[in-house]
Amino acid sequence: MLRYTVRRIAGIVPTLAVIVTASFFIVRLAPGGPFDLEHPLPPQVRANLDRAYGFDQPLAQQYLRYVGHLLQGDFGPSLKQRDFSVAELIAQGLPVSLTIGASAVLLAVLVGVPLGMLAALRRNTATDYGIAGFVALGIALPSFVVGPLLALVFGLYLHWLPVAGWESGAPQYLVLPVLTLALPIIAYVARLMRGSVLEVLRANFVRTARARGLGELRILFRHVLRPALLPVVSYLGPAVAFVITGSLVVETVFGLPGTGRYLVQGAINRDYTLIMGMIIVYGVLTLVLNLVADLLYGWLDPRVRHD
Repeated sequence: MLRYTVRRIAGIVPTLAVIVTASFFIVRLAPGGPFDLEHPLPPQVRANLDRAYGFDQPLAQQYLRYVGHLLQGDFGPSLKQRDFSVAELIAQGLPVSLTIGASAVLLAVLVGVPLGMLAALRRNTATDYGIAGFVALGIALPSFVVGPLLALVFGLYLHWLPVAGWESGAPQYLVLPVLTLALPIIAYVARLMRGSVLEVLRANFVRTARARGLGELRILFRHVLRPALLPVVSYLGPAVAFVITGSLVVETVFGLPGTGRYLVQGAINRDYTLIMGMIIVYGVLTLVLNLVADLLYGWLDPRVRHD
């Protein structure tokens, strides 16, 4: 297991280097710039700004300087929000996005796995059909439809929960955003779990366990659950990264101060350093979460480690 873990960790470094390099040149080569305003700046002012931020240097030299600062943990200053560094802006929004994303994934696993198992055990019954309908609804409805509907029902009509805003330490502000993010993941997890449980139940080792007289619950939790979780773990790696980094719509609908708004603002304003900082943070989160999924997969199925 240790060798398998080291190989997976070693693969992160070149991938991250490719992400940093490709995003740096793509962002810099895109039309427009951080100092392109509706009313053009005087040439002398523009030249002073380019000199101050190093934009007057060749692109390759700018890249090497940026990588050097990055290796020291310095994302640089924001080119538009000049009172803040990129690291300060990320530190403000990332805890909110991580809290909402992690809560949504936890809820999805706690609800989706039992639903999928129940649907498999009650195959072709009313329970199975009801769960299938819920799964289809969860997959079909986008978050920009679910979010306003939940806010309308539970916020404006029933007055149970706040419809927008954020207050640290107040869990009621988490409920609607977490539900909105978790609904499609619950649906996918339930569908994957149902199909996986049905496949494992047909395996020879399950028939052997039944022939030995083991009870159904013992067979389910001791012999079926672990191999049945493999497709779910494979899905959760990129799904967790998507939820944490791609919750822009939910953050916008519920007025949350997450990281999504900084990425959009940086792209609109051509704030190079802010865009790069967000891309790197999202890339690291994606790689780390996929690494965790790989390690869980290797723990659940030892054949993966040996291969």
